Amino acid sequence: MKALLLVDIQRDFLPGGALAVNEGDKIIPIVNRLTKQDFDLIIASKDWHPPNHGSFADTHGREIGDYIQLDEIDQILWPVHCVEDTEGSMFAEELDTSAVDKIFYKGIQVNIDSYSTFFDNEHKRSTGLDHYLKEKGIRKIYIAGLATDYCVKYSVLDAVKLGYDVYVIRDACRAVNLNRNDEEKAIKEMRERGAKIIESKELLGS
Repeated sequence: MKALLLVDIQRDFLPGGALAVNEGDKIIPIVNRLTKQDFDLIIASKDWHPPNHGSFADTHGREIGDYIQLDEIDQILWPVHCVEDTEGSMFAEELDTSAVDKIFYKGIQVNIDSYSTFFDNEHKRSTGLDHYLKEKGIRKIYIAGLATDYCVKYSVLDAVKLGYDVYVIRDACRAVNLNRNDEEKAIKEMRERGAKIIESKELLGS
């Protein structure tokens, strides 16, 4: 049994959004084709922050990109993004979500961030995704979305650790690249941990 996991393909992460990922919109046509493939389950995640989330620079009166300790965890500060029920938190307008079976929300607690679709950054709280996938008999996960070097990477690392056979669809992801080589470092780390890095053509046939 195999699932397609779509990570945070939300308006705030697209060009023009509050935390825009360069060329984030370029993955949407690929993802729309992927959702029409023969997956047993299609899951999507959403960053879903309260307005005063601890990862926001504005919450602390600090600069974007500063590092702080948030509940004793290293935290980079981001612009206000994906606030629950705002326009920016909605899925990309062009994204076809008609085949999505279930949505999981993350980053919902004020004082801890959640890059992974499975757990918060300290692994104290589960989103319920692992239980849901195992309940459905899923053993193989294909992952696409935003961003390669943050939410995709940490979702992949958790999925591998949880025992899934994990495939990262590289051309259906894009990176933030705060530092020039962050995407390459993320790909290398995911591969070293046991994920397979593939291209969409291996699933789409062209």
